[in-house]
Amino acid sequence: MRNRLLNLIKDNLKAEKKFEVRAEGDTAEIFLYDAIGDWYGIGAEQVAQALRDLQGRDVALRINSPGGDVFDGRAMATAISQHKGKVTAYIDGLAASAATYVALAADEVEIASGAFFMIHNAWTLSMGNADELRETAGLLDKVDDSIVADYIRKTSQADEQVRAWMKAETWFSAEEAVEHGFVDRLSQSKKAASNCWNLAAYNNAPAALLARIQQTPQYDRARAERRLSLLERTAA
Repeated sequence: MRNRLLNLIKDNLKAEKKFEVRAEGDTAEIFLYDAIGDWYGIGAEQVAQALRDLQGRDVALRINSPGGDVFDGRAMATAISQHKGKVTAYIDGLAASAATYVALAADEVEIASGAFFMIHNAWTLSMGNADELRETAGLLDKVDDSIVADYIRKTSQADEQVRAWMKAETWFSAEEAVEHGFVDRLSQSKKAASNCWNLAAYNNAPAALLARIQQTPQYDRARAERRLSLLERTAA
């Protein structure tokens, strides 16, 4: 698992990314087209600062993300839920893992036809003795509990059903995400953005997504690569 996660991070440094704020018009737009996490993608501080700068304006949060750090995702979700203006999340291509509860923190959620919504149990990288690893497993259980609560709050699905979906690493099509209550409606005016993420670390990524991978070199990857090298050394 450790090597799969590290390879996922490394491969996705090459993907076309974007974090952009457009403040024209009555509704501002925030584009979260990246992995979630300050070490290798968009950090929670950037999202929180963007929302603060918008000073309570209505926001369209556009998402195309393979997920990432659970705690950065939680901090993003908190900032979104506390924003005074209305936040509408638009899943333009993919909301996987941590990106799902970022999306669900918005007041309303739309998803483009052909997009996907994926939920799974939390992962981590860990080192230590048996006692320390048991503590880490206990922390992961608590993280899963908090995510389950978010999904139940949005969907009104049974606890057992949500946990079964997460354990199975379930990829919902746009229509299925609406059917099961994770998303409020399909977007009428936008088709899904092309998938640019390497999803090889996941077990059940749909063939339709894997076929749409476009590996576009990222113009500035030096900082993320240095951090990944440090992570590889400390996790070895």
